[in-house]
Amino acid sequence: MRRILWTAAALLLTGLLAGCSGAASAGTTISGLGSAAADARTIEQIKEEGTIRIGVFSDKNPFGYVDENGEVQGYDVYFAKRLAKDLLGSEERAEFVFVEAASRVEYLQSAKVDVILANFTVTEERAEKVDFALPYMKVSLGVVSPESALITDGQQLEGKTLIVVKGTTAEAYFTEHYPSVKLLKFDEYQEAYAALLDGRGDAFSTDNTEVLAWAKQNPGYAVGIESLGDTAAIAPAVQKGNRELLDWLNEEIRALGEEAFFHADFEETLKPVYGDEVQPESLVVEGGKL
Repeated sequence: MRRILWTAAALLLTGLLAGCSGAASAGTTISGLGSAAADARTIEQIKEEGTIRIGVFSDKNPFGYVDENGEVQGYDVYFAKRLAKDLLGSEERAEFVFVEAASRVEYLQSAKVDVILANFTVTEERAEKVDFALPYMKVSLGVVSPESALITDGQQLEGKTLIVVKGTTAEAYFTEHYPSVKLLKFDEYQEAYAALLDGRGDAFSTDNTEVLAWAKQNPGYAVGIESLGDTAAIAPAVQKGNRELLDWLNEEIRALGEEAFFHADFEETLKPVYGDEVQPESLVVEGGKL
């Protein structure tokens, strides 16, 4: 993977932090969600009710997805189960709520979830609406395309159609830096990949960690651009002003770093997918330290 650019992400995260009932196998999809604000639950209320509601993806393999047995799996899910265990005594106390990329902020503002763990990239715009905890992962953008018409440079997308998911950093990046590229936008990752397979777009861009995994699982496709733009931090998010839960998450992430928890998470959930192609140091953040 290409050289990682640390400075922008580290400075951004530093500034932001300064300002700042179901079994674990079950998932819930909430429909009809409005934009009305609601008070976040306190830690005491979470303990009283016995579950912590965590927003995850259901279609972003290998970070948050539903397997063939209907079980919620992935790097984010592994972390979420540990949060439930340490806060409530059992990983079965994690109640997973399925979110789409564009709905992550709204789910926090409306208190439909307590925490978002859905590959949430730290940005200044998002930090005005939610509070980010310390990071547990780092990524940049990648671009996957058919090997027969491989895209290896952003300029090659001029005059072509790029598939993106709404509300993602990929949508924002290409809107700003490549305004002449036609963006074909979808709400869900599953829809986006189906569009690529059907030939409705020339390429698809999202986190490089994800497209690398997808290309390995789909012969005939390759990641021609492994790193685009600056490396960014991925962090849990809570409702704006929920300082109690934010502080608990930060202490938890620091403690987990002492036992190299996220390396264990990588070995369990990502290593079987990546093999030796991706090393944990290129993705894992321990103890919240970029």
